[in-house]
Amino acid sequence: MTNHYDALGVSRDATAEEIKKSYRKLARKLHPDVNDAPDAQDRFKAVTHAYEVLSDPQKRRAYDTTGNENGHDSGAGNFDGQGFAFQDIFETFFGGGGGQGHGPASRTRRGQDALISVRVELREAVFGVNKKLEIDTAVLCTTCEGSCCRPGTHPITCDVCHGSGQIQRPMRSILGNVMTLATCNSCQGFGTRIEDPCNECMGEGRVRNRRSLTIKVPAGVSTGTRIQLAGQGEAGPAGGPAGDLYVEMKVNNDPAFLREGDDLHATLSVPMTAAALGTELTLETFDGEQPISIKPGTQAGEVINLRNLGVTHLRGYGRGNLMVHVHVETPTKPDAAQEELLKQLAALRGETFTEGKLVNSGGMFAKLRDKLGNL
Repeated sequence: MTNHYDALGVSRDATAEEIKKSYRKLARKLHPDVNDAPDAQDRFKAVTHAYEVLSDPQKRRAYDTTGNENGHDSGAGNFDGQGFAFQDIFETFFGGGGGQGHGPASRTRRGQDALISVRVELREAVFGVNKKLEIDTAVLCTTCEGSCCRPGTHPITCDVCHGSGQIQRPMRSILGNVMTLATCNSCQGFGTRIEDPCNECMGEGRVRNRRSLTIKVPAGVSTGTRIQLAGQGEAGPAGGPAGDLYVEMKVNNDPAFLREGDDLHATLSVPMTAAALGTELTLETFDGEQPISIKPGTQAGEVINLRNLGVTHLRGYGRGNLMVHVHVETPTKPDAAQEELLKQLAALRGETFTEGKLVNSGGMFAKLRDKLGNL
């Protein structure tokens, strides 16, 4: 496990202000948006977690005592293996072992995670794109810099609990009258009171504001894909670390291409004569114009596979394919000359039309008659 003090580069007796100052410096240096080193994101997460622990007096005390911010020594045993230890009795009656309590709570907390939706075009999903976003979120108050106090002032020690965040109360129990610890109502357990809060953030240490953010949308995303941006969520109260931002992708439909997985489908209309005689055509794709060879006798519905012209695989390498479906165009309203040519073609094929109805299909009927005659 990484030592939290080493992660922040401070000594074990560092003050809360020294810890906050070191965290802000490292967070700016290691943030993935400004540091593209391979281990930057992991180090940023480690620094943020270390700050969450050491900025909370209760968690810091537990960490210093047991090496675990949850306050449980991994080597400690229980009475019955079900999580009930002798220490729990003292915590119930004496407020955390010998009447010492857990200390004042910290105003500094981690900010909430946020989720937003971003629409991208199919072309952008194929190759990836950088998107500039404008988001409304909670950001650090620049007036008080997260102290929650009006500039020039600072929190004062609570005169009721004298900074402990807790007060003692008598309680009857099976052991007689004992003193228990309860949260101080005067300071809400923080041990200090803010008599002169910042006018900008009303003592929150953060304000709502709009900020710009550029994200890299990787190639291959589809509707529902979520991108996690560490430390880009809402700023925490009292200068606490920001939560994470989750960006959910929504890919718009394209008028020319249909996506199925990582394959694309397109329709190519071919004149009847070109399908019969064969030809060379071009198709406009996301990769530019591509030559399409139509073989003589191509039928409607045939599929031509253009490899590696589909969507980039989100995980792994390569791309899907582009499936081109051939649509043979048949004249809907032929003029007299075209109709005469079609009748001549029908005659050459042995097909006979009477009053607009096919009454003899030539070779097809002859083959069928031959087969029946051999039965």
